[in-house]
Amino acid sequence: MLEIFLKTLPFFALIALGFQACRTGFFTSEAAAYLTKFVFYFALSAMLFRFAANLSLSEIFDWQFVGAYLSACFVVYFIATAVAMIRKRPVDEAAFEAQCAVIGNVGFLGVPMLVVLLGEAAAGPILLVLSLDLIVFSSLIVIIVTGSRDGRMSFGVLRTVGIGLLKNPMIVSITLGLAWSTTGLAVPGPVNEFLAILGAAATPGALFAIGASLAGKSAERMSVAGWLTFCKLVLHPAAVAVAALLIFDVPSYDAAVMIAAASLPVAGNVYILAQHYGVAPQRVSAAILISTAVSILTVSAVIAWLAPLSGA
Repeated sequence: MLEIFLKTLPFFALIALGFQACRTGFFTSEAAAYLTKFVFYFALSAMLFRFAANLSLSEIFDWQFVGAYLSACFVVYFIATAVAMIRKRPVDEAAFEAQCAVIGNVGFLGVPMLVVLLGEAAAGPILLVLSLDLIVFSSLIVIIVTGSRDGRMSFGVLRTVGIGLLKNPMIVSITLGLAWSTTGLAVPGPVNEFLAILGAAATPGALFAIGASLAGKSAERMSVAGWLTFCKLVLHPAAVAVAALLIFDVPSYDAAVMIAAASLPVAGNVYILAQHYGVAPQRVSAAILISTAVSILTVSAVIAWLAPLSGA
């Protein structure tokens, strides 16, 4: 446990550095926004394209993996939704609480950290988890929120979902990378080197950006935020572990990567959507802040537990 904690500590130290830089005013919120944009559209996209271009679709996509991950996610999703409905929260608020319970920071934290900790072979399973989160759950939240407000499903909602996916640089970079891999051609040397240099900025840039974004978040409504943190850091990885190790036939290494990805704290893009739709942004903000702080210990514990499966 201590050895794994010391390995994960530098990643969370970078988050703390970004948090402190923005909290003290040395790094402005505007600067943090532009750093996030650089990471999102350039550095992380380059890293994802490079990973995907060196993999085939058969290496990434596996129905057992998909079944294990989605079934576990939906169990936790329904639990969080049910608890919110028992508290008499509106449908859109319940949907965002459920989103907090199952959507981890796979893009900005999981991709750079887990590939380093678990090895480059983790890239394929991580890309699949990221794709499922973006395609299934990012679409689902838009459908639920828009549908609950309009009272019906319309073509406009589906059009909004489709355009959102097409404009997401992470989806685009993974798709283009897999498309390149199908050609059987190696990425040209200078291009590969360019992608490697640009992608190398993703790890420190993304972690610093996470910390900077947390500096503006508050920890209001602690009881709800604590419950959502428990869902994300405990229930979610536990449900994924049961599904991957006991119910579905998922290779042990892939299962370990999936569980580690599920143990990550609430993703920042949930807050962006909550703010965009005006649905409980403070609640989501608090869940992100608290889950990220607590995950310093829980992520290390999960990865240490997974060591016999992952070889970490």
